[in-house]
Amino acid sequence: MSECTGRSALITGITGQDGSYLAELLLAKGYEVHGLSRSGGGLRALRSEHGRFGDTANVHLHDGDLADGDGLTRLVREVAPHEVYNLAAQSNVRVSLELPVSTADVNAVGTLRLLEAIRHVRDHTGREIRFCQASSSEMFGRAVETPQRETTPFRPRNPYGVAKLYSHWTTVNYRESHGLHASCGILFNHESPRRGEAFVTRKITRAAARIKLGLQDRLTLGDLDAQRDWGFAGDYVEALWLMLQQDVADDYVIATNELHSVRQFCEMAFARLDLDYEDYVDIDPRYCRPAEVEYLRGDATKARNRLGWMPRKSFDELVTMMVLEDLALADRDRLGTSGYQQRQGREAA
Repeated sequence: MSECTGRSALITGITGQDGSYLAELLLAKGYEVHGLSRSGGGLRALRSEHGRFGDTANVHLHDGDLADGDGLTRLVREVAPHEVYNLAAQSNVRVSLELPVSTADVNAVGTLRLLEAIRHVRDHTGREIRFCQASSSEMFGRAVETPQRETTPFRPRNPYGVAKLYSHWTTVNYRESHGLHASCGILFNHESPRRGEAFVTRKITRAAARIKLGLQDRLTLGDLDAQRDWGFAGDYVEALWLMLQQDVADDYVIATNELHSVRQFCEMAFARLDLDYEDYVDIDPRYCRPAEVEYLRGDATKARNRLGWMPRKSFDELVTMMVLEDLALADRDRLGTSGYQQRQGREAA
């Protein structure tokens, strides 16, 4: 029997990369999983894409979003979860530069609304609801020390990082002022084949695969020298779960303590397909941020010592996994296009 049978969790952002991996983890542990979704039919999409969740009856999607405080309170009261994971966010830094107000409303004030909903239900029912906030390494921005740890001062350099910092400190405040069991996972960059195509890592692996199969000619990027600490999303959501199993809530850096540049990511991804990235990658300054974060590398010693957490997949394994998945997707696209062209040819004849 699973160790957590009978427990329930609410995940905001369940239709995203992290939410889907976390849902799978919780289902494997016997949880009943509830997810907040802004659009109907999300569960069908999750089940079809990458085969997520299978046909389990233990996943329930609820329409709503972080802009509706009253709706969040009703949902928390009705679901009565043991744990709440706030993974919903406008998570693209470039988009945050273009849409800073909406980014702040979702990423910052949205977290406040959710915490207020939890506090309200707790105060009226006496039920403890443990909360986990997905914080971001972008809060460190122009970091004053490397690697960054829980005590490193925050200096965000974009609206996304600023909004995440608001959520982070709000979570700490609700822990210290209202007694909520509320923890923050300061997540460094984490990727997977489920990463959105607008993010640089997925943009690279998708382009490499499509170039290999003749579906694309070039790839345009910005700063190839920016360096990040990249890990696997499936490993990182396990750390979030471990935080909520502790008797005392706290904040933890989740990272690999390895630094790799965008250039290295390109080189490795293309090399997996016997290609030289320099033959296909163009640089366009318009893709560079106005205040670039040059490098971020995290020290997860506290998570290792207190949670017993360590990343399982290496950088090499992560890149290979993403390339192979995108190669399979590109191959399906190629065959689909070829089949369509053949049908059109037969019809024309």
